[in-house]
Order: sequence, then structure tokens, then C-alpha cells
Amino acid sequence: MTSADFGAPGSSPQDLPEHKQPLSFWTKLAFGAGDLGPAITANVTIFFQLIFLTNVAGIAPGLAGGVLLVGKIWDAVNDPMVGVLTDKTKSKRWGRRLPWLLYGSIPFGIFFFLMWLVPTLGGGQALSPWLLFWYYVVVSAISQIFYTVVNLPYTAMTPELTQDYDERTQLNSFRFAFSIGGSILSLILATIVFQVIEDRAMQYIVLAGGCALISVAALFWCVFGVRKRALAFENSRDTSKDEEIPLAQQFKIAFSNRPFQFVIGIYLFSWLAVQITASVIPYFVVNCMGMKDADVPPVLIGVQGTALLMLFVWSYLSKRYGKKFVYFAGGLVWIIAQFGLFFLQEGQIWQLYVLAVMAGFGVSTAYLVPWSMIPDVIELDELQTGQRREGVFYGFMVLLQKFGLALGLFLVGQALEQSGFLAAKAGEPLPVQPESALMAIRIAVGPVPTISLLFGLALTFFYPITREVHAEVLLKLAERKRLKEEGQG
Repeated sequence: MTSADFGAPGSSPQDLPEHKQPLSFWTKLAFGAGDLGPAITANVTIFFQLIFLTNVAGIAPGLAGGVLLVGKIWDAVNDPMVGVLTDKTKSKRWGRRLPWLLYGSIPFGIFFFLMWLVPTLGGGQALSPWLLFWYYVVVSAISQIFYTVVNLPYTAMTPELTQDYDERTQLNSFRFAFSIGGSILSLILATIVFQVIEDRAMQYIVLAGGCALISVAALFWCVFGVRKRALAFENSRDTSKDEEIPLAQQFKIAFSNRPFQFVIGIYLFSWLAVQITASVIPYFVVNCMGMKDADVPPVLIGVQGTALLMLFVWSYLSKRYGKKFVYFAGGLVWIIAQFGLFFLQEGQIWQLYVLAVMAGFGVSTAYLVPWSMIPDVIELDELQTGQRREGVFYGFMVLLQKFGLALGLFLVGQALEQSGFLAAKAGEPLPVQPESALMAIRIAVGPVPTISLLFGLALTFFYPITREVHAEVLLKLAERKRLKEEGQG
């Protein structure tokens, strides 16, 4: 803990008000569980939705990319709206954030499940490609609304549970341990399901149903596990200025915050690399490496398992050397791995797993570092404006990230279509892809993520909030609060 958190030299954690005491292990664990459901569903979507649409539903890759584009753009649009609404929510029993998680969890699970059905007409007759397209657009859009309803208020709780610079990194370590663990769990389930069930359509129905049930249960765990701490923070807040600044002006203030612009860019480029690679890896493993569908989850587990283990290593190193060092160290290893994938040839299986493990070193920093930076930005804004607008900052951070990802994934689908990629027909074996399609897959899995990561490293180098700057911000906030309390006294 820093001296700013204790309030005065020589004070102890027991002397602090409840909302500033060190977080218990169980509170951290419950908070981490809140990201399990969104992580499971998001990762299944990232890894398998594009290949599900082309190889199970039988939609051409251009249309499939369109489904992802529309869904992500709509998801991005509703993020700031939900963020602002959560800032204004008032509940004595649940606070600002938790009602959204509590009441949104079950619809969230239901609509995620509906994304993985292949609807038919009476008698089992297949729908036309355009009808299928609109079915998945509508269901995906509704599913994304409920994803935002549970995920955005959850992420906005981070700076409300603790103000300590290093404890926030620890809190995010728990969060992303569950996040990456959820990804690994979904891939283990996928491995089992793909091996046990032969029918491709039924594979995704069973996988989606299991993931939906786990997701809802984890969200309830989070709500009841962090409720006491969240309410302690709510009761300590000065709400006198919460609604004084109009929405448009709040957005203007958020984007005039220079460190916030850096964090958005770092997050955007990191996750472009993660999600484009994740969407293309199933095609790469099956089409370029000559492996089976059941081999895809173990490769992804190599990435995510390493990312999970490295998460706590990076958290420790962040305390000693700072967030910039951690991002650079992981990012450089990650770039080598992404670039190496481009040159892999069929039969080089062990090399594939080595590169997957190397990529995991960097993927963990994409989870940890940007989300550890954003609470520091929020407190700088509080110092400058006198207000806390977590929902606005988190909403816009995710909005721009999703706009970028929507465009990126749409372009991947269009590139596959233009390269001559052949979509599967329902119930028929997968077609043999032309060389032009194989080259497009290689470019999407290697050079494209590498370029994105280089931009992320450049922005990280110039990120202005260090541990010392953050400590100074907290001291000034504490001094302001002390003077206000003395004035009221």
C-alpha cells in the first residue's frame, strides 16, 4: 500500500475506513469470477464463430465477416450508453454496478446459446444464406447487448474496490486468471465435445449450452462476493456533482485526457493482434498445417495456458520494474511468435506448439497491462475535474476497441472471400482450399498481428503515467478531500 492510501504516516490498515482497507483474498477471488462468464463466451466467439458460420452454417466468409462487423459495431455503440447509465444507477441494496450483473446474467446466457443454433424451415429444410445472415445478425446484436450489460459495469468496479496502485494490478491478476482460465476451460470443453460428438452442428450446441450455464453461475458468485466492499465504496462517495456535466461534455473531457488516448491505443492494437489471430488460428491449423478440428483447442490451450501462468509473473515484475517494462518484455516475445507462424509448414507440429507457448507470454500482458492503466487515468481525471466517471471511460475504451476489432474481423472475412476461400455446405466434408486462400490465412496469422503489436509497443513507450506520477495524483486527491472535510467541519 502507498502512504496516500493510509491517509497519514504511521497509520495502519485497521485504522482505515472499510472501503480503503486491503482487499481480502475472498473478495479478490469473487471479483475475478465475474470475468469468467464474459471470458468463456467471448473466447468461444473469438475462436469459433467465424469458422462456425463458414463450416457449419454454410455462410460465405464475406457474409460471415458481415455478421461479425454488425454485431461488434452495435456492441460498441451500446457500451457508452450502458456506461453512463451505470454511473447514474442508484440502489441502496446493490449499489451502481451490481444490479446490472444480477438481472442481466440469465438473458446473457440464453442469447449466447441461441448464437450457435442453425435454424431450419419446417421439415428440416435449410434457410437461404441471407435468412441465416439476418438470424445471426439479430441474435448476435441482442447477445452483445446483454454482454455489455454484465461486462461493462463489472470492469468499471476495479477502481471502486481499491485505490492502491499495486493492489489494482493484483486485482486484475485475479480477474484475468479467471478470464484466461475461462478461455482454457472453454477450450478443454471444446476438445472433449469435438472428440466425443461427430456431428458438427451438435458439437456447437453442446459446447454453447455448457458455457452458458457456467457463465451465469460465475456472475452470481461475483455479485454476492463483492457486494459488501462495493457498497462500502458507494457509501463513501461524494455524489453531489455526479450529474452536473452533460453527457457530450463528459465525452469531450474523457478524450481530452492524454493518457487515456494512449491506453485506448495500446488496448486496441493489443487486442487486434489477439482476436484476429484467434479467429484465424482454426483455419491455419486445419488448412495450412493439415491437422484436424480436434487439434485446434490444444494449440489454443498452449497459448492461454502459458498466458495464465505468466499473468502472476508479470504482476510481480510490474511491481519491481513497472507496467512499461512488462508490456515490452512480453510484446517482443509475442512478435517473434506471430512472425514465426507465417513460415510454419505442414508437419512442423512441435514448432507450432513452441510458438503457441511463446505467444502466451505476450497475450498475458495484453490482458494485464492496459486494464491496470485505466484506473490511474480515471483518478487523473478526478483530480482535474473533481468527478469520477468510471463508466464513461470504460465505455469509450471498449467502444473504440470494438470498432477497431469489428473492422479487423470484417476485413479478415473479406480477405478470405477475395482469396477464393470455399465455404462448407451443411452435412458435407470440408472442401480443399486453393493456394490463394492458404496464403491469405498465413498473412492474417503472421504479418498483420505483428504490425499491430509494433504500434502497441510504440504507444506504450510514450505512456505518461508512471508509479511516481500516480502516487502524486493520489496525494493531491487526499489533500483535496482533507481540506474539504476541514472546511465542512
